[in-house]
Amino acid sequence: MNPFDLLKNSQMIKEQAEKLQREVANITAEGSSGGRMVTVTLNGKFEMLDIKLDPICVDNRDVQMLQDLIVAAHNNAMENVQEKIKSSSSSLLGDFDLSKLGL
Repeated sequence: MNPFDLLKNSQMIKEQAEKLQREVANITAEGSSGGRMVTVTLNGKFEMLDIKLDPICVDNRDVQMLQDLIVAAHNNAMENVQEKIKSSSSSLLGDFDLSKLGL
């Protein structure tokens, strides 16, 4: 990719970045663990919107397992949000590699 092409298209890139930010704000994804005993919903900013617990996993004798399931479900939801962001951004940014920006 020629850097001078980027300069020529800076306004278009700015508009695409703004559009991507709006789309990311509307993304939601679920992640689950323990055979869906724990389900976490995140938005495109990786903020937790919801958590659902199957009553079977709420055992006061095994709090550590529940904590591990919540962490695993959250991590799974983060991966799903990242995939949705990549999918959404690829249509806007073409072959621009977001991994260079840490995304």
